[in-house]
Amino acid sequence: EKFEKEAAELGKGSFKYAWVLDKLKAERERGITIDIALWKFETPKYYVTVID
Repeated sequence: EKFEKEAAELGKGSFKYAWVLDKLKAERERGITIDIALWKFETPKYYVTVID
């Protein structure tokens, strides 16, 4: 909900999921990737790596 609200305030509501990994202010304002981000997690069946 936090990311959804922040994205909507900047007129970028469709970016709400991208903001989970986009930490730089410039990335959020411009809607582009500047710094690479990784998020790893595991389920009982899979190892998952999300790369941005």
